[in-house]
Amino acid sequence: MHIYVDADGCPTVVKDIICRAAERRKITTLFIANHYIKLPPSSHVKSVQVSAGFDVADNEIVKRCESNDIVITSDIPLASEIIEKQAQVITFRGETLDKQNIRARLNTRDFMETMRASGIQTSGPAPFGQRDKKAFADTLDRLLAQS
Repeated sequence: MHIYVDADGCPTVVKDIICRAAERRKITTLFIANHYIKLPPSSHVKSVQVSAGFDVADNEIVKRCESNDIVITSDIPLASEIIEKQAQVITFRGETLDKQNIRARLNTRDFMETMRASGIQTSGPAPFGQRDKKAFADTLDRLLAQS
């Protein structure tokens, strides 16, 4: 099992939780982004920098991911592709995305994108807080304990 992180939008606090868990469990973890990601020295945690461009990092994660891996992302289309590969998906806020809930999330995402494209102002996500940090850490620990 590997952990892949969609690192372009990963909050620093989530990055720190992932790095500690990877070291503790000795799990190969790759942070994939189109820019440099500073990580603590580790034999288990690495950064992969891909070229800039639309979905380049996402495509690299899909290419590398296999069933039973864990992918950490808040990108709903990427999550959908990962679920098709029978891997597990956690959002930065600790939500588990799976076959039962991904279709509704895709529909909501598409609806909100249509609203924004038509000029309607929508609010973004709530600020990342302590509750999100705890939910993420708890979900990651639970998934790692199952493997």
